[in-house]
Amino acid sequence: MKPVRHHVTRILKFTRFSFSDLIASAAPTFLLIAALCVAAYLIVDPAPPRRVTLGTGQENSAYDRIGRKYAQELGKHGIAVALKGSHGSRENLRLLNEGKVDIAFVQSGTTDQAEAERRGLVSLGSLFTEPLWLFLREHKGKPPITQLTQLKGMRINIGARGSGAPRLFRQVLEVNGLDVKEIQASQLDNTPATVELIEGRVDGIVFAAAPDDPLIQMLLATPGMALFDFAQAEAYTRRLPFLTHVTLPRGIVDLGRDLPARDYHLIAPTATLVAREDLHPALVDLFVQAAARIHSGAGWFQQQGQFPSPRFSEIPVAPEAAKFYKDGPPFLQRYMNFWLANFFDRMWVVVVALGALILPLSRVVPPLYVWRIRSRIYRWYGQLRAVEQALEAAPPERREEVSKAQLERLNDIEQRVNQISIPLSFADDLYGLRSHINFVRQRVIGQVSSSTD
Repeated sequence: MKPVRHHVTRILKFTRFSFSDLIASAAPTFLLIAALCVAAYLIVDPAPPRRVTLGTGQENSAYDRIGRKYAQELGKHGIAVALKGSHGSRENLRLLNEGKVDIAFVQSGTTDQAEAERRGLVSLGSLFTEPLWLFLREHKGKPPITQLTQLKGMRINIGARGSGAPRLFRQVLEVNGLDVKEIQASQLDNTPATVELIEGRVDGIVFAAAPDDPLIQMLLATPGMALFDFAQAEAYTRRLPFLTHVTLPRGIVDLGRDLPARDYHLIAPTATLVAREDLHPALVDLFVQAAARIHSGAGWFQQQGQFPSPRFSEIPVAPEAAKFYKDGPPFLQRYMNFWLANFFDRMWVVVVALGALILPLSRVVPPLYVWRIRSRIYRWYGQLRAVEQALEAAPPERREEVSKAQLERLNDIEQRVNQISIPLSFADDLYGLRSHINFVRQRVIGQVSSSTD
């Protein structure tokens, strides 16, 4: 039984298929594909940052208060919004151009389309109207001011430096044929300017702000303060296309006190949300969705659902924002957490990478598999060649001794070859190797016989 068992252990081990060799052959390819997919996921379409800087306005202004609402909305999704105060629209535009903020409130008419495209700025839409408010002190015995040309020589605070009001008011004066130098212009911040007006040190102040600004609310209810009525509002909108004609309805401030006592015509630019074009698309989606929640309600000058809107902005609208206004929120974000939806939305990058890599790289695996199996057989041919070289190099007097040593070496080679485990489809290569071993053995035996003779 022992010789039979010994013979069985030396029988060649065959398998139908070698999974271990396939895994070993395919592993480098799969690792390379995985690495490239991860690189595509992180580099081609990186995850949105968790912190963004928003340029707002003066302390307690409408921009400042609305900025806090945006911070609260984005905070629900794990995005920290740092609020950077400013004097207003013009300064916010400068901060955007200098890269000191990622997104900011900017008044329409502050910049033109060509400049915005050159600076790499995009609009996320219009948010609300910001009427141009001109409050004047009433003087007993003097007729009310009905034309801006009557402001010549008067002390008017035209808005804080860095805000959008000074530039806007200059444009309004120019279409009336009036130069700002013809009035005594000052540029105090809104709060000190309001104090100056109430105490009579200036004759009028200019605001470009939403009606819920606390200073606007206070001045509308303060006796002795007259709001200028832009009776030619429609004409202004034709001359300055970024303006719209809005009406302050009678009694809107206080119905019981009938404030104001009549309708007032006003001209209004719109507040727009402007971002640098490199702001991550996912953050654009979040800001536009937040804008829809914050600004979609009815107000003094707007109907339900009128804002936010892609209209009323000379700055090109970002593609993601335009898509939102057309189709609503991204499909996945309607049903999933923001980060989970963003993950699946970005997975298309990995899918494209896989499609581009799997087909060509998969063609490498079969040849590697074949080479790995056959290399177990072919490496023994080097041993056979070494046996032949040893015979050829042996001197005549040592040929018999060398031949016997090589016979033992061949027996060892054959024993090891018989232990090789390979798939059945490669059996012909293995049997070919065994026949070649036998061929070399016969040659060595012939050398031994010739040496004996």
